[in-house]
Amino acid sequence: MQMRTLIIGIAALLVQEAQGQAEFSKRMDEAKKAYAASKLDDARFAMQQMLQELDILTGKEVLKLLPQSLDNKKANTARDNVSGASGYVGVVVHREYGTASDGTTPQLEVITNSPMIGAINSLLSIPLLGNNQDHKIIKIAGYKGLVQRQSGSNGKDDYEVEIPITNSMITLKAPGLTQDKVIELANTIPVADIAKLVQ
Repeated sequence: MQMRTLIIGIAALLVQEAQGQAEFSKRMDEAKKAYAASKLDDARFAMQQMLQELDILTGKEVLKLLPQSLDNKKANTARDNVSGASGYVGVVVHREYGTASDGTTPQLEVITNSPMIGAINSLLSIPLLGNNQDHKIIKIAGYKGLVQRQSGSNGKDDYEVEIPITNSMITLKAPGLTQDKVIELANTIPVADIAKLVQ
């Protein structure tokens, strides 16, 4: 029974990937036809759609790299999500760990074209601002990151790690855990592998 479930799951992933590639090819053909007909606005729109499809496919590859467990909590893959965002944000890759509904579920997100990049990089480049009671500069896999203290819903401090990679941001939220534990969990994120996909 388990083997059958595994085979069905793999087949579903292959079909989904093939559909994504077909959508990308369709948008490419639309852009070429519109360009050939001197319909530049239509060509631009088709290319924007094509690039969003490419971002979604890249996001799905990033999702495959994320840890299968954090803090002894298994990935809740039923809540995995890769979605295109509106405005200036590109794609949001989201994974949760555990199934608790009390707000203690660790969450990991990768956001391309994150609007927070400038603010985080400013804190990282000025150690005086970046290292204080609310912020701590760390290094994860050779990348500078920022641990920020947040007010938790239970009256205790929560910590969040943000790691900028070019124009993308990796964010780990782990409510209820100590700063040291959150940093330990951040060190399990394959930052270098994710960077290869999103840079």
